[in-house]
Amino acid sequence: MQLPSMLPGDIIAQIPGSFDKALSEGDLFFFPSTVYKHDSEESNVEYEIRLCPALQKKPTLPTPHFDPNVKSQEELPVQDYNGGRPDPFSPPYVPNLHIGDLKDTGNGAEYLILLNKYSVIPHHFLMVTKEFQSQTSLLKPPELAQIYMLLNAGRQANRPFFAFYNCGDNSGASQPHKHVQFIPIEENDSPPIERLAKSVKLESPDKPFSLTSLPYANHVFRFTSTTSPTSSTPQSDVEATLANIFISLLDLTISSIRHDPEYPRGLLSYNVIMTLEHMHIIPRKHETHTLRNTGEKLSVNALGFAGMLLVKSEEELEAVEKEGWSSILKSVGLKSVHDIQIAGTSLEAADETNASS
Repeated sequence: MQLPSMLPGDIIAQIPGSFDKALSEGDLFFFPSTVYKHDSEESNVEYEIRLCPALQKKPTLPTPHFDPNVKSQEELPVQDYNGGRPDPFSPPYVPNLHIGDLKDTGNGAEYLILLNKYSVIPHHFLMVTKEFQSQTSLLKPPELAQIYMLLNAGRQANRPFFAFYNCGDNSGASQPHKHVQFIPIEENDSPPIERLAKSVKLESPDKPFSLTSLPYANHVFRFTSTTSPTSSTPQSDVEATLANIFISLLDLTISSIRHDPEYPRGLLSYNVIMTLEHMHIIPRKHETHTLRNTGEKLSVNALGFAGMLLVKSEEELEAVEKEGWSSILKSVGLKSVHDIQIAGTSLEAADETNASS
């Protein structure tokens, strides 16, 4: 059934009631979990490990088909776990999971808002491109604007969220159809990595920076009074501002990858984390980390880099605790070349100064 387009505030308002209804009627599965907090003295982050034993019963999904040349759901391979359908984000949609649609007023692009069917955190929802796009594709200006407006609507409703996007086959993405995920957080709280980002004092607030205490490449931009859109900012301006920020971080991400001679061939992979205060992009080299104690592979997506790792057993929890958050993320990320990048920027600025003299 075609639902009318909604505003971000209407979407946020409907999330709690829709979640409860979908859960009570069996269209959504909620897996209770326990959160353990640990201090990473090396990285100055109090990270979380969420233990959810019930996830061991969840069907194991096949490796997604990340082919940027695929243009429609019909071209995707059929996956048995999805009832013979190649794409769980294609119609018909489960009514209790389909909150509504967002429509970009500029280019007419439409986005589905769907509750996460297998939910570890209540009110976890997705923004999905209505027309099929690959999970290897860049976030476009209208998509960045819709993400920001949903986050802003959450703050105004005292139901804050943060957003993340897993891009590419080494990013921890689980579906080939382009989607951005939203996770609720406590009021006046932030994901662990944001607490670290907020503590950084910047000499140049309108330029990207790196969280240098982290042992892997990361690129961050802080929204300031001059770069933070407001409810009165024209959408075209919101799109232009966020797109410029995204491209500046992506340029640094590509630079980090080019400095790694062992980076796997093919398309780049990275994670995006976005709040109303910062945008983060983290280049990825590997999708999984092999735990030393168990030999099992731990999949890591953007939530891991937000400071929120997920494990499925006590044994896995113990192994992660023993290795530590920083060590695990270092193994699936890239070595930071921030100092080289900053030096390069300084040299370019000096060259421009000399050329104009």
